[in-house]
Amino acid sequence: TGLTGDGSQLTAIPAPAALTTASGSAPSYSARAWVNFDGTGTVAIRDSGNVSSITDNGLGDYTVTLTTAMSDTNGTVVGAAVETVGSHSGGQRVVMPSFASVSTIRVGVTYQNGGGSDCPYVGIQVIR
Repeated sequence: TGLTGDGSQLTAIPAPAALTTASGSAPSYSARAWVNFDGTGTVAIRDSGNVSSITDNGLGDYTVTLTTAMSDTNGTVVGAAVETVGSHSGGQRVVMPSFASVSTIRVGVTYQNGGGSDCPYVGIQVIR
């Protein structure tokens, strides 16, 4: 059986007040922005959420620009970078992301012993 009528009797479904995937009494927070990008050569975003662009400022130095700015810079920014996915041949790098403003994240990628490092796999997440 199909539905009949013009839908005028339907009412809007309210949005949930909190994330429904959380369990327990502690609140659940989600990523407000994220990006997976190639930091070598001409930087390129593989996929992202709430990220409009990446700027290459130099060796291992990037600026991530958010599509929608955060309300303040009190969130947490985390990241990771590796030379090769599925192999440890290139090893991990030290990633130091931080808010430069409410709409930009500055990201530094270095070798573990220091010195800038362009990496083909860089991931950044903003939690707020």
